[in-house]
Amino acid sequence: MTMNFFRGVMGGQPAGPQPTGAETIHKLCDRVASSTLLEDRRDAVRALKSLSKKYRLEVGTQAMDHLVHILQTDRSDSEILGYALDTLYNIICNDEEEEQDESEDMAAAPPIPVSGKHKNVPVSDENAQKQEEDLGVLFTDKFLGDSENVTLLLTLLEEFDFHVRWPGVKLLTALLKNQCNQVQGVILVSPMGVSRLMDLLADSREVIRNDGLLLLQQLTKGNAAIQKIVAFENAFERLLDIITEEGSSDGGIVVEDCLLLLVNLLKNNSSNQNFFKEGSYIQRMKPWFEVGDDNSGWSAQKVTNLHLMLQLVRVMVSPVNSPGATSSCQKSMYQCGLLQQLCTILMATGVPADILTETINTVSEVIRGSQINQDYFASVNAPSNPPRPAIVVLLMSMVNERQPFVLRCAVLYCFQCFLYKNQKGQGEIVATLLPSTIDANSISAGQLLCGGLFSADSLSNWCAAVALAHALQDNLTQKEQLLRVQLATSLGKPPVSLLQQCTNILSQGDKINRRGSKVQTRVGLLMLLCTWISNCPIAVTHFLHNQENVPFLTGQISENLGEDERLVQGLCALLLGICIYYNDNSLENYTKEKLKQLIEKRIGKENFVEKLGFVTKHELYSRAAQKPQPVFPSPEQMLFDHEFTKLVKELEGVITKAVHKTSEEEKKEEEVKKTLEQHDSIVIQYKDLIRDQDTQIQELREQVSTLSLNSEQMQNQITQQQSQIQQHKDQYNILKLKLGKDSQGLSSSQGEGAHVNGLHSEELSQLREEVEELRRQHTLQHTQLSDKDSLINTLRCGAAAAALTAEGGAGGSDNTELLGEVESLRSRVQAQCAEISQLQTERLELIRRAEAVSSAPASSSESSADTVTVSELESRLAAQTTEAERLKEECRGLREGHAGLEQQLASAQSTVAIEQTEKTKLQQEVQESKKEQDDLLMLLADQDQKILNLKQRLRDLGETIDEDEDELDARDQFGEDDDDDDEEEDEEENND
Repeated sequence: MTMNFFRGVMGGQPAGPQPTGAETIHKLCDRVASSTLLEDRRDAVRALKSLSKKYRLEVGTQAMDHLVHILQTDRSDSEILGYALDTLYNIICNDEEEEQDESEDMAAAPPIPVSGKHKNVPVSDENAQKQEEDLGVLFTDKFLGDSENVTLLLTLLEEFDFHVRWPGVKLLTALLKNQCNQVQGVILVSPMGVSRLMDLLADSREVIRNDGLLLLQQLTKGNAAIQKIVAFENAFERLLDIITEEGSSDGGIVVEDCLLLLVNLLKNNSSNQNFFKEGSYIQRMKPWFEVGDDNSGWSAQKVTNLHLMLQLVRVMVSPVNSPGATSSCQKSMYQCGLLQQLCTILMATGVPADILTETINTVSEVIRGSQINQDYFASVNAPSNPPRPAIVVLLMSMVNERQPFVLRCAVLYCFQCFLYKNQKGQGEIVATLLPSTIDANSISAGQLLCGGLFSADSLSNWCAAVALAHALQDNLTQKEQLLRVQLATSLGKPPVSLLQQCTNILSQGDKINRRGSKVQTRVGLLMLLCTWISNCPIAVTHFLHNQENVPFLTGQISENLGEDERLVQGLCALLLGICIYYNDNSLENYTKEKLKQLIEKRIGKENFVEKLGFVTKHELYSRAAQKPQPVFPSPEQMLFDHEFTKLVKELEGVITKAVHKTSEEEKKEEEVKKTLEQHDSIVIQYKDLIRDQDTQIQELREQVSTLSLNSEQMQNQITQQQSQIQQHKDQYNILKLKLGKDSQGLSSSQGEGAHVNGLHSEELSQLREEVEELRRQHTLQHTQLSDKDSLINTLRCGAAAAALTAEGGAGGSDNTELLGEVESLRSRVQAQCAEISQLQTERLELIRRAEAVSSAPASSSESSADTVTVSELESRLAAQTTEAERLKEECRGLREGHAGLEQQLASAQSTVAIEQTEKTKLQQEVQESKKEQDDLLMLLADQDQKILNLKQRLRDLGETIDEDEDELDARDQFGEDDDDDDEEEDEEENND
């Protein structure tokens, strides 16, 4: 029954009035909301889809809520989900696209009478487009009224079914186009929101992957947080893989989409740029720029792709990036060969003009400010016969008026980047203009610049003047060198300087016909002259030496000219102001004071300042000040250079102050400057003195460390000797115990006199052994005394080292230790002497016992048989007595050696006392030196305070003081204080 009712609504036209489109859509919405059968809802949604383009307003107004409900409830049926998503896309999207299944949809759509359709109101295409966009934004806002709708859409994108995923991608893309920020905010806070969208790049169906690229393009616009998330979801790897699979620069629209997405991710995003560089993705860009010998027949898509690839390189090295990041990327591009590949394209033949122009701009920014890249670019030669430097070939294009305007601008930018912070390159360019280096057989960069400077083409004049000004930028040496350049104007006339020729062209052009003298040429020459003589008093003197220059400038400034001439007047005022500010008063007729009087009489100070302000108030000034690259819509608007705008900003204020200063203020300022210079010289002297003292202190610290090391080595040697002495003591105690036992045995034999006759031989043998043992002991003691001699010599060396330590101001503690060690050794030597005396006493006791033994047989001579034995004993005793006398002599020698050791000890003690006195004197000298240094620091602080007062007086008088010098002086002062504190801490540690 339901189906029959639905067919009645959708079927043939019954008799009676025809329903309007709004009524039909209303009935379909009722069916979507009320039908219980899935087939009925599906057919109704399909019908709404077919009507959603022609009746966009009605379908969007009545059906959106029902369609969102379908997405929430009918998740199991992919077909109805696809119809609902397509319908939402049709009412939200502003693009006119043909649906693939339009014929099928129209077959299912009910017939709508002509009266129910939108009437064709005659409105302009612009108004119609605006109305369409307004509708898209209106329905987008309605859909985004509930943020859960976007979350629901992200959930549906997880469906793998093609009929759900593809329309979901298109719908989300349309929402991002209409309300980007709002949709980005919802996706950013949605869990895994960005990750779900990144999965689209891995879809095997190319149509979904390609539309996913478009979706990510819209998603990453202007949102750094989303850009970072996408980048860390491995986007760079996936995109570069897709570009390689699609054929790199020879690929189709997919490569273009990938490149656009990469530009979105990297532009103005330092985090992603660093991630791209650290991931070695710059190296993967090199194969993109490999071109063959035959470069004819480039397709439009290849041109587009290569243009985007070059733009991607420029994003990485853009001047607006941080200097550190730019320098790092420039280094990587040189190391991987990318710069070399770009230079190959630069010198190749058959490359389209727009690609060549963009390649020149890219090479410009790759070499800008990078010395190694600039040096490489200077070595590149064009494949010509004979080979010419690439710089010369490019300059030939710049001064050729038949070349495209954008190409000439690109070459100028390349030349500027080559000279940016490149004093070596500036010197090479200026050298090609000097008489000693001119080669008549070859064309040099200097010759091309001079030719362009004086050609009939005003654009060539301007470009050559700006290029030459960049060769002089912030380089005083080259400004002075360029004064030597002489030009031959015509046959029979003497040569004139380049500086004079520039001023001649300015003045002659004004005399001939002001309207015929092109403003662009005059502006270029004036910018060159201002850059040339600024911060170069010698060039100012050369300029003022020509008597016609100052009257010409004052005449230009004082006249009331038209709007076009105001800029020239302002630049003339700037040039005259530079002549005042950087004047060294070497020319009597054009001193600072006389030039200011001339301005006051002929122009008026207020009028002069007003004319000077014409420069910064010009509409093209602010445009040129925004970025270094010269980008102009037309050649006529090419008037200002970026670096020149910086010079104007720097000089305008100081010139205004210089003009308004009176002679008395000038004198006061000169006096203050002289005083400051004197104080600066005094401060410099004290700084040098303090630096010398710091150097000396550092050397003394090194000496102290060396002596400390030597002391440690000596301490180790003393420890080893102490262990050896302990071993000798142990051996001596063992011998002493053994000798005590032997003496006890001898006493017992003497008590048994009745049995002497039978035991005399054995006892005498034992006595001989004991005497031999005593001899060995004396030899050992002699050896020990020799060791003591060497130890005393070592202590003398230690005392000398201690004296050196005292000279360093940090050896007091080491001397005390060495003296204590000497006293200890002295006590040990005395103990050894006592032991030797004890040994001598024991030896005498043994002799006495031997004599007692010899007297015993004399008293018992009753038997004649004992006579022989007694005789033998007497002879043996005589031998023992002789041996004892010899041992006495040895003992006497040992006593004399001991006395010598005592004298040596006394001498060592006196030496140590002398060295202690010298150490005390050195410490007093160190204290006096520290006191002198403190006095110097106090004087320096007074000088600094005077300097600060004088600088404050200068500020009160209106003089500009360089803040960098103040900071440098402050840092020097604080650095000196820190060094003094460190020195005092080191001395305290050494004393401890």
